[in-house]
Amino acid sequence: MQAEEGNIAGSAQTILKALDQERRAGSVGPQVMQLIKPRPTASNWGNRS
Repeated sequence: MQAEEGNIAGSAQTILKALDQERRAGSVGPQVMQLIKPRPTASNWGNRS
């Protein structure tokens, strides 16, 4: 949500915190990197649902 609002530093910090928690949890549950959605590019803006 922070990245959508333009808060790149805040979203990066949230990702780093989540990665740290994931490492501590011993990879139980979904992986953080699997939850991060790629940012839409100009070529796929028209294909958004």
